[in-house]
Amino acid sequence: MHNFKEKSGHRKPINALIAVILFFLLIPAVAGAVRVKDIASIKGVRQNQLVGYGVVVGLKGTGDGNNAAFTAQGLANMLDNIGMHIDRNSINVKNVAGVVINAKLPAFVKHGQTIDVVVSSIGDASSLQGGTLIATPLKGLDGKVYAVAQGPISIGGFENGTPPAGTHRNHLTVARIPNGATVEREVPFSLSGKNTIAYSLDTPDFTTMSRLMAAIDNLLDGEYSKATDGATVEITVPERFKNNEIALLAAVENLEIIPDAPARVVLDERTGTVVMGKEVRISRLSLSHGNLSLQIGGPQALGADRPGRLVSIGGGATMEEVVRALNAVGVSTRDLIAIFHSIKASGALQAELQII
Repeated sequence: MHNFKEKSGHRKPINALIAVILFFLLIPAVAGAVRVKDIASIKGVRQNQLVGYGVVVGLKGTGDGNNAAFTAQGLANMLDNIGMHIDRNSINVKNVAGVVINAKLPAFVKHGQTIDVVVSSIGDASSLQGGTLIATPLKGLDGKVYAVAQGPISIGGFENGTPPAGTHRNHLTVARIPNGATVEREVPFSLSGKNTIAYSLDTPDFTTMSRLMAAIDNLLDGEYSKATDGATVEITVPERFKNNEIALLAAVENLEIIPDAPARVVLDERTGTVVMGKEVRISRLSLSHGNLSLQIGGPQALGADRPGRLVSIGGGATMEEVVRALNAVGVSTRDLIAIFHSIKASGALQAELQII
């Protein structure tokens, strides 16, 4: 059995290392804590976008019309590749559609493995249902072919009758091919032999970064982490993890920390949706909105002497308390959004107001 060498020169059985990893995997979760793997990713480990142009055949008269010149040219090129030389101007078929194929090449995917693809019509085809995609190379942004897609496509959903009279619950010009592309080229990336490994936070935050560094140093029993900015931490690989970086990553990604985030209120005026953090606070204010009077701490609210609804809340109230109180008196979501705008403009909202 192989052993890991400590910095002090002492040798430690691998069973002890596994015990340390299991300890951090099995300790009870702290309230509000999340795993590192859920809020951060290893720098350099990412998906790559692939794209290609192809031809779907076998449609039941629902393909592109004569105005889609790229479809006729694509079909002529495909036939030319298999030894049939046809003048594109003589092609007049409606069971063929020109499509764009998109796929994501996951990290560490190997030659010969398969990935899903999405097929989207770019002509005036009315439906891709029942079609088959002809073998199509998928390229990365570097222009190299990384996969080849082919196979029968799947629309999904259901359809009763003939549209528009019938009912259908699918999008007829976009389809998927599960495991429809075979990987022909790998993206080279190796973690073996690295002296440092970097993690990047999905949402940059200095407080979260500080907590992440403390958790990593506590795990490795030493100062092995260094933040390069608010989103990236570099981990120096300890001697006992050399040539076994996967064990280090398994231990780090299952650490649990409490991420921090700025106070933020998000408003979607199109749908009337309001999302906010629980601890968003509002300073003392008096507000009058229509027949509603709102008071948060301080003296009597503006317009409180007029007939209507009066909402009074103690000072230092959270946004959650304000929303609950306003909902209790029947304030609509649209009015709620207008009130938030006014509170933010007055400077009393201690949070970022984001409108989407």
